[in-house]
Amino acid sequence: METNNALPLSGIRILDLTQVIAGPYASLLLADMGAEVIKIERPPHGDPARQIRPLINGESAYFMSVSRNKRSLFLDLSRPDGTQIFYDLVCQSDVVLDNFRPGVTKRLGINYEKLTAVNPRIIACSISSFGQDGPYCKRPAFDLVVQAMSGLMSVTGEPDRPPVRMGLPMGDLGGGMFAVMGILAALFQRNQTGKGQNIDIALLDSLIGMHTYLASTYFATGQEPEPVGSGHHNIVPYQAFETADSYLVVATFTDAFWVKLCRALELPHLRDDSRFRTNALRVQNRDNLIPILAGTFRQRPRAEWLARLEAAGVPSGPVNSLGEALSDPQVAHRQMTLSVDHPAAGEVRLAASPLKFHGEPTPAQPPPLPGQHTNQILAEIAQYTPEHIAELRAKGVIV
Repeated sequence: METNNALPLSGIRILDLTQVIAGPYASLLLADMGAEVIKIERPPHGDPARQIRPLINGESAYFMSVSRNKRSLFLDLSRPDGTQIFYDLVCQSDVVLDNFRPGVTKRLGINYEKLTAVNPRIIACSISSFGQDGPYCKRPAFDLVVQAMSGLMSVTGEPDRPPVRMGLPMGDLGGGMFAVMGILAALFQRNQTGKGQNIDIALLDSLIGMHTYLASTYFATGQEPEPVGSGHHNIVPYQAFETADSYLVVATFTDAFWVKLCRALELPHLRDDSRFRTNALRVQNRDNLIPILAGTFRQRPRAEWLARLEAAGVPSGPVNSLGEALSDPQVAHRQMTLSVDHPAAGEVRLAASPLKFHGEPTPAQPPPLPGQHTNQILAEIAQYTPEHIAELRAKGVIV
């Protein structure tokens, strides 16, 4: 596999045992940074995400969204020969990434203690819903469950409405990003000590850790934060407003922006109103202020308001649909979508990596077909002969 030697993780090899989204998102970020990612899938069907619709010529759009720049090896780890193949690859690798339930790696004989005996420099990172220990560690769960249990759903949505999950799988994505942070830190540490590391990432931990100011405010006051729709618990106005034809948002994070907003809306009297002079007062009198602003915004179309707000220097923007966002001029300029030529699905468009390294384009190899690189990986990395590979295939250890 060709790699870009100028990218930060060029030369780092990752054995990726993960499925569906949290782990594959982590390995996608690593692959976009130049790492060689070998996606190890269980035969005969591979990652269950390959079956999630919609399908493009039999290939899952969901799977392809997190699988570019990876190679696929179909391997049955429940077989002794499969375990030996895995050990042979571990000897030549830097990171093993999994999202099995706690206890599965030990049952398969690929837990950290086994891996470090094979390669003392190996870094093992396990992503799970609740972590490797604790009263919930053996429970099955997905993003929806951890969004609910973390308190995230209690602060998402409109007031006096049923709880809703975030539109993005924030537990999965957050867990994937924290896994990448842990792996990068472990690689840095290994450069200093020569030793590997065992990393334990829990999706629930990830969401709890991201509560930041909400948690701090709760600890300080003992008051449960309630959902405020598109608004903000501590800043007003900081939310979406309906215009004559659509929606926009304004974010007056400081009192200076509040003055600019009053000017853009041609409401100078609000600036001097004793109820709204400071952010603390605006939060206290939110129920009086927001109806005034809402009535004003409904009087003109969105484009006119956005032009006025931009001219006044007020942080603002349209509430875009996903299609509008993906075709936005700034998104296009930043090359945040890309196309790859997939051998089965044809030209596939994907959301690109947000990581921009000076002078180096993000690599864009198409997502792999099931087991596409099995022979190549075993021959190149494990140094297996064609005869040995054929024997393993005949046994059903590889596909």
